[in-house]
Order: sequence, then structure tokens, then C-alpha cells
Amino acid sequence: MKIIIKCEEANHTCDKTQYNEASLWEKIKLNIHLIYCSACRKYTARNTKLTQAVYKSKPKTLGTEQKEKMEEALQ
Repeated sequence: MKIIIKCEEANHTCDKTQYNEASLWEKIKLNIHLIYCSACRKYTARNTKLTQAVYKSKPKTLGTEQKEKMEEALQ
């Protein structure tokens, strides 16, 4: 059970946390890492802003039927 993690793992855990996929242990290790790593703190802040911007924009996606029609038109 390693508490200190590398920046690469911290960034991956940060991404997982944004989508509620990180375990409690991963979140604890991330927070410990963020205490001493300013680069990862900046990455986390930018990642949080990006996620909030996407949620606020309320993107609309195509339905399955529309995707199939588009795929047929492209072929």
C-alpha cells in the first residue's frame, strides 16, 4: 500500500475523480500528492474548470438513429 504516487498516476486519478470513478483510497493518495506538487494542483484546477464548462454548456448529442443515418450517408 503505497501512499506516495507519481504525477502520472495523480493526473489519472484526477481524471477519474472528475467522473466519480476514483476509489476513496485513490482520492486520499491524490490529495496527499497535491499537498507537495504544484504542477498537479494546477492540472487539477484546469481539469475542474474544463469539466464545469462542459457541464454548463449542456452539449447535445445525436441519437442512435441519427448516427446510423449519418453513417449510411457517408458510405
